[in-house]
Order: sequence, then C-alpha cells, then structure tokens
Amino acid sequence: MNILGLSAYYHDSAAALISDGMIVAAAQEERFTRKKHDARFPGNAIASCLEQAGIGIGDLEQIVFYDKPLVKFERLLETYLSYAPKGFRSFVAAMPVWMKEKLYLKTTLKKELAQLAGCTVKELPPLLFAEHHQSHAASAFYPSPYEKAAVLCLDGVGEWATTSVWLGEGNRLTPQWEIDFPHSLGLLYSAFTYYTGFKVNSGEYKLMGLAPYGEPNYVDLILDKLLDLKADGTFRLNMEYFNYATGLTMTNARFAALFGAPARKPETPLSQKEMDIARSIQEVTEEVVLRLSRTVHRELQTDYLCLAGGVALNCVANGRILREGPFRDIWIQPAAGDAGGALGAALVAWHGYHDKPRRINAADSMTGSYLGPRFSPGEIRTRLDRQGAVYTELGDAELFAKLAEVLEQEAVVGWFQGRMEFGPRSLGGRSIIGDPRSEKMQSVMNLKIKYRESFRPFAPAVLAEDVARYFELDRPSPYMLIVAPVRDELRVPMTAEQQRLFGIEKLHLRRSSLPAITHVDYSARIQTVHRETNPRFHALLSSFRDHTGCSVLVNTSFNVRGEPIVCTPEDAYRCFMRTEMDYLVVENFLMAKTDQPAWEKDDSWKQEFELD
Repeated sequence: MNILGLSAYYHDSAAALISDGMIVAAAQEERFTRKKHDARFPGNAIASCLEQAGIGIGDLEQIVFYDKPLVKFERLLETYLSYAPKGFRSFVAAMPVWMKEKLYLKTTLKKELAQLAGCTVKELPPLLFAEHHQSHAASAFYPSPYEKAAVLCLDGVGEWATTSVWLGEGNRLTPQWEIDFPHSLGLLYSAFTYYTGFKVNSGEYKLMGLAPYGEPNYVDLILDKLLDLKADGTFRLNMEYFNYATGLTMTNARFAALFGAPARKPETPLSQKEMDIARSIQEVTEEVVLRLSRTVHRELQTDYLCLAGGVALNCVANGRILREGPFRDIWIQPAAGDAGGALGAALVAWHGYHDKPRRINAADSMTGSYLGPRFSPGEIRTRLDRQGAVYTELGDAELFAKLAEVLEQEAVVGWFQGRMEFGPRSLGGRSIIGDPRSEKMQSVMNLKIKYRESFRPFAPAVLAEDVARYFELDRPSPYMLIVAPVRDELRVPMTAEQQRLFGIEKLHLRRSSLPAITHVDYSARIQTVHRETNPRFHALLSSFRDHTGCSVLVNTSFNVRGEPIVCTPEDAYRCFMRTEMDYLVVENFLMAKTDQPAWEKDDSWKQEFELD
C-alpha cells in the first residue's frame, strides 16, 4: 500500500512517500525550484518521490495533506473578530488569498494532482486531511526507535495548537493537552528574530548562533513583561507587545519602546544589544522547553521523548534536554518543521486510519534522512559534460586518499553523493567540507564560499564511534540536532584579557584544537556519521582520520546564502564555480577548480537568491 503525504501553501512545501509503512522517499519542493522555503504545490517533489519508487499517482492508496485548512480559517476569523477593529488592514490583505486559494484548498489540491498525473479529478486516489500537530507528532514518534514515548510538538501555530503533548505507544498516538494560539513559543522566538533584523521562518537559527556572543541582560524583562511562565512550563504571552495576531509585523511600537529602539533593519551592522537580546530569548526558550519536558515526563512516566515542530530545530535547547532533562534519551525528527509534516501526514494514515502496526528500527526508520533523489554514474557524466566540466573518475580508495590530502592542505571541497537529505541540514549527501583544525576555515567558508554573516558557526561531522573523543556526548546525533560541549582537554583557555572581550570581538579567538567547529561558548552542533546509513561519508572520514589522526570534518550545507541546498550535479557545479571552493566531488568524479574552463566573473547571479 502506497501513501503520499503533502505539505504546502504556507512554507517549506514537501512530499513524502511510504510503502507498506516503510519510508521510501521524501523531498522539499525548494530543492527543485531553487526558491528557498518554497510554499507552492510540491509538484516536483511529488514527481521525484514517485519516480524513486517507480510508481505513478494511480498506484497510491491515499494522498494525505498535513493540516486542516478550514479549521485554520476558523482560527483566522475568530482571531480577527476578537481583536476588532484592530487588524483591519491585515484582514483585508489576507482575505482575498484565503477566499481565492486556501479556503478551497481541497479543490486546488485535486486540480494540481490531476494535472500532474494527467488524469481527471475523479480518477485520483482519496484525499485525506490530518491535523497539523498530529502530523508533527506522527513524524516524531512513528519513525523513532521507541515502543513507548512522550511526544512534544512546539512550533509557531498549526490550526490552533502551538504546543501539544502526546503519548505514543505501539501504533497509537493519544493527544494529552495543548497550548493554543496566540500563545506560542515559536512565534515568541520569531518575534525576536524579526526585532533583531533577521527573516522570520528563516533566520531563527541565526538568532540561536548569535546568542553566545551576548549576555542574558534581558531575561528578567522578557519574563516580567512578555511571558507569563509557570513552573510546569506552560505559558501565556502578553499580546499588548505583539502584532502577529492581526498585524503585518511581528512586534509593535510598545515592544520597540520596551527594548529602547525600533527593530534593527536587515543587513545593517549588529550591535552588542542584538547579541544580548539573542542570548536572552535563547535562555528563556531553553527554560520553557526544559520545564515542559520535566512536566511531560512526570505526567506520562515514560523514559523517552520525541520532538517535532520548528522549535525542535533549536539544537541548543535539545542538548540541554538531553543533559539536564529527566529522559533516558530523546529523538528529534530531522525534518522537524513543516516539511516533515508531509511525512507525518502519510504515517497518520498508515497507523491511524488503517491501524497498521509499527516496525521499530533499533536506530530509527529515517535511514539517515537520505530520502531524496540520487544520480547514476552515466547520468552524472552526461550532466557534467553538458556543463563543460573537466573531471577525473577515481575509485573510492584513490578518491578518499586524494581528498584526505587536499583537505589537510586546507582546501574546501564540495561533496555530492548518494541520496539528497530530507530536512534543513546537509548530512554528507550534499555538503561542503573542510579541515576543522584550520584556523582560517570558518572565515574562508563564511565569507568566500557561503557569502554569509561572519559570526555563524559551522558544524562538525564526526565518526560515530569516535564522538566521545572530541565532545561531551555519549550517544548518536545523526541529524545535527544536538549541541554539546567540546571536551575540556581540547579547549584553549582564554587569557584574562580575552575574557574581557565582548560580542563579535570574541569571533577570532582560537577556542580549541578544532577551531573551525568550536563556537564561542566551546560548543558544537554535532553530526555523528554512521557506516550503516552513509558508508561513503564514513569511509571519507575514516580516510581523513588515517591520514591526519583527526576523525572530524567541517560539514556545512552545499549552497550559498539564500540558496536551497543543491539537488542535481548541475546545481553543484554551478555553486562550485561561482564560489571559491577548491574541489568538487560528485560521486566518483573529482574536479579541481584550476582545471575548469573560464567562468564568467559576474556577481549578478547573487540576485537570483533572496537573502535569508
């Protein structure tokens, strides 16, 4: 039985396909359209999933959408009515879109699907609708390695829920309780994302990365004025300071007055104030999540916790739950945001609608989240030839030995192999890699490869069996969703003079023997690499270890700022040639920048991608 799950029309459209309960394929639409966070109908993602399975739309038992638009519309109307006459401009702006598209989403979906399939609407499989947080909960629990677990979903808002708690047991997900809109931890964090000049639904991870440069000077102000936080982690927001319920912005003039200035304009210099605000809201968020996790553990009496929703991408908070929370272990859906809702919706149908049992995998059922398309050697050769690429084809042993050498020489390498990752992280399928021991690697990658802000940290990919050699972590972190400290013996202590530095002044201090992946607070966002799920990336890391004694590589996403992660060999070659990467590897094809034909030195291409 084949079931297709969809998320679309809000942000991060995606499709996911399961067959007899097994996850077969999943992909985000942005990877195909090259428009980051693309919210349009995921026609390309659907086609890719079906192609990978060798089936058509007619072979599907059901198609399941990840939320219920009519309930969401009800929430929209009730919110505007409760705040009236405030929000009239926003209401006038929102209603035409809803009346034209989203209110009749079932009809829209069927038309799009029929056009994609080349059939009539009546010939389509049945179309079902799951609830938004039900989809998140399903994406977190059903692929997890646990027979029984608490499930905590935290995001901006679904239909009504912003926080929900579930009990997963066997093939059952039972809702426990929820916090409803407008009281939302996700929207609170997004409000501060907006206020500090970053893009909502995109820049939240920048706020998290900026936090260690600041001091928590605004924590008391947030808790006194903005957030009524209870001992059990439940909360209410003081909506007098926010504009997102009915307005066109996240915060209002009262919020700006509280913090002493208007919101920072995007792309202007960052001040110590923004860093302190980032640190403060990050600490508040971590406290909320920790309190909620303790409450959920006490109420449900389970040893394990599963997480999904956009807030579950806050890997600093996840690390604290793991270290300080009451659970024996936690598991986070790698596509924790709306894209993962597509997978959750399909799993809701399989386990909930059809009452099918779970097959629990000792690791998890996501197969490393390598669920997107891959390319055969013949396809790659044809595609590279069309680009005029100059390449050498090498066997694995020779290739990995060569890469270990050039990486040690501080070369930056584009690494493209296997199936594309599902979710926001590059995990060794579509990655840019470098030597973490290099003192210049962070600035080179940020400024010459990624064209992004200098303060943003890079993540380490480490052999799973060696993780405890480098980090204070004793378990897998395959999806780069847990932050842990670098081990004490690897750290470089700060001098008294260095300890007096503030903010971005701390950026260029060497913090450890792995400076390129050690954040300013001695932390790292860790990816453990496993032979079972990514044998070639594991083999490359092993070769680098054999050559240098180091089991770690810098791993960042294969893209430039504002661009989705690359999908095809053409995307990879284009990104390689536009940036100052030294080498590109596409499966067994190795390309050196110095061997390539002249490339038009024209920066106008940067206008293709809207800054994130």
